[in-house]
Amino acid sequence: MGDRSSIEWTEATWNPTTGCDRTSPGCDNCYALTLAKRLKAMGVEKYQNDGDVRTSGPGFALTLHPEALDVPSRWGAPRTVFVNSMSDLFHDSVPLEFILQVFEVMKSTPRHTYQILTKRSKRLVQLSTQIEWPANVWMGVSIENDRYAFRANHLRDVPAAVRFLSVEPMLGPVPSLNLAGIDWVIAGGESGPRARSLDVQWVTDLRDQCLTENVAFFFKQWGGRTPKAGGRHLDGRTWDEYPSIPAAV
Repeated sequence: MGDRSSIEWTEATWNPTTGCDRTSPGCDNCYALTLAKRLKAMGVEKYQNDGDVRTSGPGFALTLHPEALDVPSRWGAPRTVFVNSMSDLFHDSVPLEFILQVFEVMKSTPRHTYQILTKRSKRLVQLSTQIEWPANVWMGVSIENDRYAFRANHLRDVPAAVRFLSVEPMLGPVPSLNLAGIDWVIAGGESGPRARSLDVQWVTDLRDQCLTENVAFFFKQWGGRTPKAGGRHLDGRTWDEYPSIPAAV
């Protein structure tokens, strides 16, 4: 995990924490857990806590990596950075003090744009008033089906410069999703040997809602056994829209 990423909507990954546990159906086939097990078997020191069983469900133990906090400052060229691709910064096991340190790093490196995703939207909104939100930080929540559309409601109360949704893996339609105050929607199907199928109508309905409400829409993949198996085309084209980037303060 480092200064280049194969994720279509970002350029680099930065993991000041690793580890997580399952909190909703979107976590069932977690790519991070699978990758962490592989990295542990390879002897990568950062992932040696992998495999611990947590009381809230199987996962791998959450570990803070203060030694990783200076990584973005070593990247001279500006880049878009996905924060914690192998974890969740707003997991209950991450102290507020450490979250604030991560935000201070992002503030001190304004040449980069940071993208944070969480499924812990309740904790996000609870802590949001104690956090200074730099203009180069985009905050997002993951929503896999309509049951979890409430995460967007929490996100609306967060004073981030850009708010976005990752509807991936998309496991059902999201008819009650409210896009007010949302700047960007990423959608995609699940990949891997146990990938659950993605219905075309779920995606087109979400795309059409974004078009109607002038929200940038990015379609990442149809999914399948491998991430590229089903391609990325929807209605004969790719959808690679990004939100408007606010001016730096």
